Amino acid sequence: MASDQRLPIAVIGATGQQGRSVIDALLEQGVPVRAVVRNPDSPRARALRDAGAEVVTADQEDEESLSAALSNVAGLFFMTTFDGPDGTAGEVRRGRTVAEAAARAGVPHVVYSSVGGAERNTGIPHFDSKFEVEKRLTALVPATILRPTFFMENLAEQLAPDGEGEIVIRMPMPGDVPVQMVDVRDIGRAAARLLMEPGAHGDAIELAGDEPTLDRVAAQAAEAFGLPARFETIPLEYLGGDEDLKAMFRWFAGGSAYQADLSRSRALVEGISDLPTWLITQRARVLAAGTEQG
Repeated sequence: MASDQRLPIAVIGATGQQGRSVIDALLEQGVPVRAVVRNPDSPRARALRDAGAEVVTADQEDEESLSAALSNVAGLFFMTTFDGPDGTAGEVRRGRTVAEAAARAGVPHVVYSSVGGAERNTGIPHFDSKFEVEKRLTALVPATILRPTFFMENLAEQLAPDGEGEIVIRMPMPGDVPVQMVDVRDIGRAAARLLMEPGAHGDAIELAGDEPTLDRVAAQAAEAFGLPARFETIPLEYLGGDEDLKAMFRWFAGGSAYQADLSRSRALVEGISDLPTWLITQRARVLAAGTEQG
């Protein structure tokens, strides 16, 4: 798509990490962006405006405001979350509302960020809820489903060394089971390409940049940070009463959970980050945080 495209691409969830990554990738390509936010005066919304995006107000619970925000756009990116008191039921409701608003507004193409494995009857509640959104969306408008795997960013908080100067990564699963992962920045780059080339990459794609075991994650963190690092398996009970997360980690532990085609991911996102590349970017952040605390 040429950079002189007149109609903007709308991004719902623009102030979150996925939405912002999509906006950054689109703006880098010279594509106009309409950031759809609930609070246009928040610091993150102001930052989007400063970056060059048009900022409009709408709420995923309000189809009328969404339809207005989605009028006269070239495409739409959105994602949903199960945060909040109504959990996955709220996620499904909000996702369906966005889908119906997009249809009402005549959006020509939508990219929805779901989750790897959503279509495979995992029994994980927040995977199943996203699949419900997928089904409603694809019944209403032309859409491409982007299914990211485990976010590398989920590891970020565990990279800070402990009081002994050691990095300890803890999760409730074995250390020798591979887990496909992706950098959130690459989700944005993938979504931007899917939006700019509607229909050119199939109806759905599972996205990953690497598939290390967690033992390997620790070894690569040690190499990147120059510090001792290890992985430690913790019991599922550490998750308390969160049955959703327990189901997800049981799924991970079974092996072959995510099934992204790495070659297809690399073809979609040129230079997609593997874990060592991502760790190098995190090293500067962690060291800077340590300096500030010191």
